[in-house]
Amino acid sequence: MFKKFTNGCVHLVNRFLPDPFIFCIVLTVIVFIAAIPATGASPMQVVGGWGAGIWSLLSFTSQMILVLVLGTALANAPVVKRLVERIASIAKSPFQGIVIVTFVSLIACWINWGFGLVVGAILAKEIARQVKGIDYRLLIASAYSGFVIWHAGFSGSIPLALATPGEDALLAATGGAVSTPIPTSETIFAPYNLLMVLVIIVCLPFINAKMHPSPDETITVDTNLLVDEVRVFKKPETPAEKMENSVIASMIIAVLLLAYLVYYFTNNGFNVTLDIVNTIFLMLGIVCHKTPIAYVSAITDAAKGSAGIILQFPFYAGIMGMMTFSLDGGQSLASVISNFFVSISTEVTFPLFTFLSAGIVNFFVPSGGGQWAVQGPIMMPAALELGVDPAIAGMGIAWGDAWTNMIQPFWALPALGIAGLSARDIMGYCIITLLFSGIVVCGGFLIVGLI
Repeated sequence: MFKKFTNGCVHLVNRFLPDPFIFCIVLTVIVFIAAIPATGASPMQVVGGWGAGIWSLLSFTSQMILVLVLGTALANAPVVKRLVERIASIAKSPFQGIVIVTFVSLIACWINWGFGLVVGAILAKEIARQVKGIDYRLLIASAYSGFVIWHAGFSGSIPLALATPGEDALLAATGGAVSTPIPTSETIFAPYNLLMVLVIIVCLPFINAKMHPSPDETITVDTNLLVDEVRVFKKPETPAEKMENSVIASMIIAVLLLAYLVYYFTNNGFNVTLDIVNTIFLMLGIVCHKTPIAYVSAITDAAKGSAGIILQFPFYAGIMGMMTFSLDGGQSLASVISNFFVSISTEVTFPLFTFLSAGIVNFFVPSGGGQWAVQGPIMMPAALELGVDPAIAGMGIAWGDAWTNMIQPFWALPALGIAGLSARDIMGYCIITLLFSGIVVCGGFLIVGLI
């Protein structure tokens, strides 16, 4: 019965989910039509909000491209390849392969979402090379499924924002509801949050493994297509070639990057931002490839998979622009959705409805920071009015932001770029992750509301 349901989801997605770029266009049209009555604006005014938003994520787009490119280049270093191969060699069957990929991805994403997205996809490719008869689509979907807990972990932007000192910033972000920092012991490390994370980490690997298709429906990948090109570097002869192949040149830059990281963590504590993840990837990549020319070649190869991010992120930024657009400080489409859930909430149901509303908003505003800017000023004062702990309300938004990523191609693009697949290849399996994690988190927040 379970496999029949899974196969039904996979076939449904394969039939009706278009290429992610077409998906962007469809979402753009839907949000455009909905924003007109929600905001009371004219079509051209909504178009203005869309146009103003298109280029608002350029910095973030560059960060995501670098996550993909620097992470892939690091993974293709000989020493890292050997480590990944050893981990992958633990898997002796398709079932074990899916379990290992899911578990590693979940842990890595909980530590840092950018690191997890890359590590999971790279390990999945290596397991596909080594394990015969494993479904490649499910393997990559399992690698991506770990992303469902990222916002409940160390790199969760909302709990970290709540924990960051700065009265003015906190008051602005929370609509005046929070003025003093909320420690991560009440958000990331709160018992209810850790319990939900633990249930997902323990159960999801086996749920994913149980979805593996029967042999006649399994789609494998030609392992020859997963073999990376071996570059042969000739012995340096000219002064220029000797500089290109100088280990000393690489080590000088690596030492500078390491010195900066030591300086950063000394002054900021264990606050791992996306820029710091990329700095770590850059430093380790340079070290592991040993010579400048070898690293240049690795970056050149890795950059080929970034086309989807370059094309689609501006359109999602435009969708965010329409979702947050309002006339003279009036209501936006995102605030209409949030206010609806607030209006039907009680002290018991508020954490649950906060999570559900955040899941809906995230589908159109697929950015943790963007979502916090939209929902923080609405949901946090409402929590205060209903007597709900602001820390719980913040985590409700955080979990909702991560939850619907399972059916939103936006965040899957780095993993898909590494794997060489399209969104429709994995989203059918991700629906099961969405349903399972939704049940766990809904149950968790309902219990929190009752306590």
